[in-house]
Amino acid sequence: MHQAAAARLQVMPSTLARPSGGGVPGLSKKDNYYVVNRYIGVTGGYLGDFSYRTHAEFYGEYCDLDIDPFVYDGTTRERFIKVLEDADPRTQAAILSGVLEKYAEGSEALRTPESRRHVEELIAKCLGDADVGTPKLRISSDVVRRAIADAHTLMESSGPTSAVDRVHTALHGYLKAACDEAGIPHPSDASILGLFKLLKEKHPRLQTFGPHQDAVVQVLRSLGAVMDALNPARNRGSIAHPNDELLDSHEAVLFVNAARTVLQYLDAKLE
Repeated sequence: MHQAAAARLQVMPSTLARPSGGGVPGLSKKDNYYVVNRYIGVTGGYLGDFSYRTHAEFYGEYCDLDIDPFVYDGTTRERFIKVLEDADPRTQAAILSGVLEKYAEGSEALRTPESRRHVEELIAKCLGDADVGTPKLRISSDVVRRAIADAHTLMESSGPTSAVDRVHTALHGYLKAACDEAGIPHPSDASILGLFKLLKEKHPRLQTFGPHQDAVVQVLRSLGAVMDALNPARNRGSIAHPNDELLDSHEAVLFVNAARTVLQYLDAKLE
């Protein structure tokens, strides 16, 4: 599978069209035309070196998507724009990643380092539209505040894979701060999972969960397993270390969202 590819999706533009109107996430018309006219390039109505056949094959070969551009009329350029317009933000990100893989920086005069960086920013924008918002926490520390700010900046500028390490640090620091605020002793080198278990066992606000106690306890156990998985994801799949194989963007968003969800729930519950 190409590095840019996400998990295999069955995508038909006619059924995954985004709603019209203001506030729609993902790419704007201006963004679409930037990719088409100022990165790929158009000659005689044809997009880059696409033929009708290679354009149709592009989505499977470079994006790992099942998209049929022949459901639209028009040139390759017109069809490509329509596919982008109708796709959800995650699918748009996969398509733009495929564009960068097929059309390398420097392969044409238009494809400068600056234009590539702009397309990368558009990918981060699409993925950011699908993430859980940056939490505003009551319990915090200097480390937590800096890690959350860094993660937000990296999500916007470099994409979610770069943000995994900072979100991991924010969650680790938050759990330590929550234990300290509640007077719960913990080892100085306690792991994320160890701190979470201490909070569940010792914090008075995490002993009762209303009329659906059993269901909530089951979810909290699952969150413990999620947090246990954050460590190897951060250590072996992020830029925290010089890893050869990084998390793909979609999987990185999954880990970022999971950590932010835990932060938001705990901060509200422990108040």
